[in-house]
Amino acid sequence: MNLKNRNTLAERVVKAADAALAAQGYVSSIDVLVGIRWLDAGTVERWRRGQIDCLEGAMQTSLPRISEAMKLLRSWARENNLSESPTHYVARTPQRQALRFSRSGDPAVEAMYRTHWVSQQLSEKKRERLAEKASRAPDLVVIQPLNSEWTCHRCGNTGALLMMEDPGPACLGCVGLDDLEFLPTGDALLSRRVKAKSTRCAVVVRFSRSRRRYERQGLLVEPLALAEVRRDLEAQRRE
Repeated sequence: MNLKNRNTLAERVVKAADAALAAQGYVSSIDVLVGIRWLDAGTVERWRRGQIDCLEGAMQTSLPRISEAMKLLRSWARENNLSESPTHYVARTPQRQALRFSRSGDPAVEAMYRTHWVSQQLSEKKRERLAEKASRAPDLVVIQPLNSEWTCHRCGNTGALLMMEDPGPACLGCVGLDDLEFLPTGDALLSRRVKAKSTRCAVVVRFSRSRRRYERQGLLVEPLALAEVRRDLEAQRRE
């Protein structure tokens, strides 16, 4: 990469990193790659759902340029005295497999991508909360389809709910969530407590044609956890 192109890339990386740091108190490689428009939010979401094998393969640029951008990010972070925070990335799938950034899968390269750079101006408690939140497994997402004539790409069955996979929609039986119970929205306290107690949980959404977005309909939770929380809340309300 010639000096002019490197300087231009450096300006783009710094601009994206500055914006992320100002907005959230830390910077990730994904923040920068989205900020310089080598990735878009839709691609990142498909990767998080396990529908893209590695993030580098989805970027519309060469590996040397990606590597240079990551070096520029690390240099900028160290110049700004940011702290390194290794972060786990797991897929939004029932298997919760580790997500892969690089084509090579090299541990050193993966570690570079997974590092978050955190402002030391934040309190230690806030830095710990950010690290915990960043490493938390993302919610599973289940869809109430508008089209009732869909079929599962694995078994050919259908149902009221589905989970999107790379080859197509899958029924809850095939993804191992058919034993969960649907809890509709409406009782925030009940939903919050059941979600915390249920070891397996999924957010149920439905697409709104009028608002052009997916909207939350409720949760899929473990029946025993739901029953236990309901008993506890009823007992508290009687006291």
